[in-house]
Amino acid sequence: MSDFTEIPVIELGGRSDAELAHDFRAAYGSTGFGYISSHGIPQPLIDAVFEAARRFHALPMADKMAVAVNKTHRGYIPINTSTDVNSTLAEVTKPNQSASFMMMREDAAADPAVYLSGPNQWPVLEGFRETLEDYAEAMCTLGRRLMRIALLAAEVSDQSILAAFDTPTIWLRLLHYPPQPERSPEDLYGSAPHTDFGCLTLLAQDQVGGLQVRTPAGNWVDAPYKPGTLVVNVGDMLHRLSNGRLLSTPHRVINRSGRERFSIPFFFDPHVDTVIAPLAGTGAPQFAPVSFAEFLRGELEAAYEVHQQADVASNPT
Repeated sequence: MSDFTEIPVIELGGRSDAELAHDFRAAYGSTGFGYISSHGIPQPLIDAVFEAARRFHALPMADKMAVAVNKTHRGYIPINTSTDVNSTLAEVTKPNQSASFMMMREDAAADPAVYLSGPNQWPVLEGFRETLEDYAEAMCTLGRRLMRIALLAAEVSDQSILAAFDTPTIWLRLLHYPPQPERSPEDLYGSAPHTDFGCLTLLAQDQVGGLQVRTPAGNWVDAPYKPGTLVVNVGDMLHRLSNGRLLSTPHRVINRSGRERFSIPFFFDPHVDTVIAPLAGTGAPQFAPVSFAEFLRGELEAAYEVHQQADVASNPT
């Protein structure tokens, strides 16, 4: 992996999958991050989701806590309740300085056999649910297209893994970062250095800034807002599926702008029952197979208080 000083831009519109796979391979085989333009998500819909995020985070705390995140990882996550303790990129002892609302796939009911299945929790806000569901549907369509291109970029010879995204694991997160004091400790982050644990992250961000991507040399490169684009990065599971050909790159958020920051990541992953292993065509396997559900369980129970509490309740000793 070579060092880099800026994040590449990939134009989706009017181009063949072969052309896009070439650009995807160049960007995600060296940087792991890219700006995607002509992505097909209407700007008014993106604007509506940001407005929904602002309305939600402006609610009284009691109203937000009425939909506090549960063991299926849906609902409100207050500030100071998640810490990236599994990070190998920094010694993280302080909680992330952000609050968020989490929406996942809408299931009629929780299925004990399917980890994280269940219905979403919805605040009492007119049009909120409809806006988020419209956005999630549009992002799933884009996510499936990008996954197909990513597999072509990694020269995967059998794309049957795409069936695992027919009923995907999705995470739509409405993030709010309050401004951090200018003299805050160096190890206090809006989001501590980490890699994403899924396949693809598709991020809409506001103009405040604060997202940074780490280079192989250990430098941090800003990933500022660019009009008409989404920031897309590869996560750990796609890194494994591609046998390391596509990179899961460390990143962080530090908001010292003096203003509130809002961002809307959409995480597009396979069904939790998927076994993640290097795919055919990518060479001799560099990774052992892992259960996506068990991987998620370990990550969530390590980082989030609500999952730790659920674990204690079921294991009282």
